[in-house]
Amino acid sequence: MRFLFYTHSLVSDWNHGNAHFLRGIMRDLVARGHEALALEPEDGWSRANLLADRGPEAVTRFATDFPELRAETYGAGFEHEARLAEADVVVVHEWTEPALVARIGRARAAGGRFALLFHDTHHRAASAADEISALRLDAYDAVLAFGETLSERYRAAGWGRRVFTWHEAADDRLFRPHPEIARGEDLVWIGNWGDDERSAELMAFLVEPVRALGLAATVHGVRYPDHARAALDAAGIRYGGSIANADAPLAFARHHVTVHVPRRPYVEALPGIPTIRMFEALACGIPLVSAPWDDAEGLFRPGRDFLFARDGAEMTAHLRSVLADPARAGDLARSGLETVLSRHTCRHRVDELFAVLAACGVRSAALEEVTP
Repeated sequence: MRFLFYTHSLVSDWNHGNAHFLRGIMRDLVARGHEALALEPEDGWSRANLLADRGPEAVTRFATDFPELRAETYGAGFEHEARLAEADVVVVHEWTEPALVARIGRARAAGGRFALLFHDTHHRAASAADEISALRLDAYDAVLAFGETLSERYRAAGWGRRVFTWHEAADDRLFRPHPEIARGEDLVWIGNWGDDERSAELMAFLVEPVRALGLAATVHGVRYPDHARAALDAAGIRYGGSIANADAPLAFARHHVTVHVPRRPYVEALPGIPTIRMFEALACGIPLVSAPWDDAEGLFRPGRDFLFARDGAEMTAHLRSVLADPARAGDLARSGLETVLSRHTCRHRVDELFAVLAACGVRSAALEEVTP
């Protein structure tokens, strides 16, 4: 089958976690013998920032790290209808420009023979519902939402014909343990400071516990304002700057523990949705301590796969105990890895994607073998 993905970017992972997931999905599709192509805007925000931050060699490196992936850019005058006519399945990401979302829908309504899915991996359905309600989704066969609470919002509002929950997951071809690498420093956190959606939480669950324990810690990510950099410095945390996602498994391997700090809009309005970093970290076999979020769908086994910290004091206590008890740290790492490999890899999500396509009437999708 020929899959076409409209993405904000596949090439750039600069402040763009959905690229991680789509790379894994496309890699698995290609491994199964399907064709997969991503289209992204030539002037996309993430891509522009990647080039400004890491230079053109970052685009070259993408091709080196993921040689099986195909991505093309589009601009004004691009012949979308010609590309759509070649596809069997088209997946349109929520950050696609509304006019293009509508244009693709019109191509489907005008007799397009492709299955058409809309993919939402953000909180705008809760935080900016008017923007989502304005999208023309009437010709789309289904919506893929990355959490059941988000799916429920689509169903309640009548956005889309069908709505399926499709969580993110780890590309375990990339995110895996590296036992050959010695764990040197105490703690690593990989994530972006962003636009104050979790600033207070990062201070309470990352910066202050590291300062209180005097840990050797490194933080990687982008969009750290001066006051955030100053807070890291005051706590003795090394700021490692931007990191390519392909390098994240090696960073996890060099440290003894990591933390998970979800963004406030998900905790408050969309429970049950962790960041993709949680799947990826556990897939790398690193012990993890999480700030509060409601695992409403039972994705993990809290207390076995990772530890929950209700506040900064409990985060400090958990980090202290994990770092002081190698046996406990090992149990957490093994359990978290087991859960990801059994339920939350991109191979599992591709199986789910084919089940969605079969439910939408794509007969060839029903013939796909399910990952054991």
